[in-house]
Amino acid sequence: MREGASKSMKLNRDLEKYIEKALEQKRPVKIGWGRAGDERPKEGEFGVMGHLPEGARVLCLGNLGECVGIANGGGTLTLRGSAGSMLGAFHQSGKTVVEKDVGARTGFKMMGGDISIQGSVGDEAGAGMAGGTILVRGHSGSNLGAGMTGGEIVVMGSVGSDPGIGMVGGRIIISGSCPPPPEGVDMRSIKKKEISEFGPLLDPLGLSLNEDALVLESANEIMATDDLPNFSISEGFEKISLVQNEDAIPEHAPIDHLTLLVANDSETDGLLLQIPWIVSCESAIGDDWGGAEIPAMVKDAPRAIDLLLVGAKELGECVTSLKLCSGLVFDVSEFPGLNDAEIEAILVSLRSRMEDQAIILLRGNIGRIEQLFRLVMDLELDGAVVECATPNGSRLASALPKIGLASKAMGIGTTGKFIFIETMNEPDAKDMLVAIGSGCTGLIAPTSGGDLKSKFEKLESELRGWMKEIGIDRMERIGRRNLRAKDFDTAAISGLRLLGYDRPLKMWLDLR
Repeated sequence: MREGASKSMKLNRDLEKYIEKALEQKRPVKIGWGRAGDERPKEGEFGVMGHLPEGARVLCLGNLGECVGIANGGGTLTLRGSAGSMLGAFHQSGKTVVEKDVGARTGFKMMGGDISIQGSVGDEAGAGMAGGTILVRGHSGSNLGAGMTGGEIVVMGSVGSDPGIGMVGGRIIISGSCPPPPEGVDMRSIKKKEISEFGPLLDPLGLSLNEDALVLESANEIMATDDLPNFSISEGFEKISLVQNEDAIPEHAPIDHLTLLVANDSETDGLLLQIPWIVSCESAIGDDWGGAEIPAMVKDAPRAIDLLLVGAKELGECVTSLKLCSGLVFDVSEFPGLNDAEIEAILVSLRSRMEDQAIILLRGNIGRIEQLFRLVMDLELDGAVVECATPNGSRLASALPKIGLASKAMGIGTTGKFIFIETMNEPDAKDMLVAIGSGCTGLIAPTSGGDLKSKFEKLESELRGWMKEIGIDRMERIGRRNLRAKDFDTAAISGLRLLGYDRPLKMWLDLR
């Protein structure tokens, strides 16, 4: 792990211990000072001091990086310094105060609580916010409150271009200069009752609003929603067949169909998959499971053998679940527009609450697979989950060369990292072997229901039968040489040899 991330994770882990003791003793936690009270300011840590619990009080000295104080759950954070982008993102409750300047997207998608900035903020402050209050004593960049649906933003200085663009709710109060708002945003003078309303927020800081202040509100009475396309998979692996090796497997030979997932540089036993299928579901608790010890990718109530899927909706509430699961699947597709540093900062905030041996995977769509694999390599993660559904209805056969080429280009295939194909339908034993043969670790897919324990026992038997039939005794020995396309069209989009042909055609890609 890189030095910056390691340093940031250490700060988070130390802080968690201090907060627990401080809550018991009803006192604040001070960071950036020595035991003798001498100043030792922090410098550049990112993804720190997030998910503060209710009642926690933290005072920090220093100039920090991205995603400081995200998903505040009710604590009070005071930073005597500056911060980078996405300060207080996904803020739920509590209070965050920064005494100097902060970067872009302050309070990004916040839902409650108060954020107070004594300096200025960058672009897109309050973007996507649904509740809470942001107070900026200085100036603001462009796109202030972009797409906000609720809450209030108060800026005592001037603001940049397009304030309130795309807003459908909430208010923006500007005491300084303001350019003409974009289409869909109304500008008016502040009302006397609003001056009184914000008095309790401003009085402690020696600030006040006057009748020259402006208020921006949405001109749209009805919230406009975009009709997003439905993602689907139009064709699975049914047009791909498995072919035999030259050597057969004796009837009573041992067959190894296990898959072991171990985090980078970890010496632990890891997560063992009896078959290369991780079930995707909301929770692995229910009648279908019957207590079966089958790993799953879940959004809620993870067990010790489950991977926890975290997207934008789960980020604020996932902190307690992180300690219970075997690994994390971070859905990068639900955080569009974030740069690499911001994504890494969020991951640092989450990883610092997990064991060192926890598995960390990134989830993204097949259409952006190069970016997904690059992030996995650059951020030194354990692997990727490739969501294969597309707006046009994908054919799984066409995903194979995309995964192979991107894996080769980013060097992910030679590092021992995991690549899972995520599909929309329950797989059979042949589907699993096709995925393994194409260079993936396994499949992630939902179940169609029924007794999962019995279903997995049957799939294990079918898997062993297929492996004996095609002549492989271990999973890692199956490759593209064992895969054939059943028709010319499938051969053309998959790069696989056509069943019955001994040599590839000119357009086929050599990904062996």
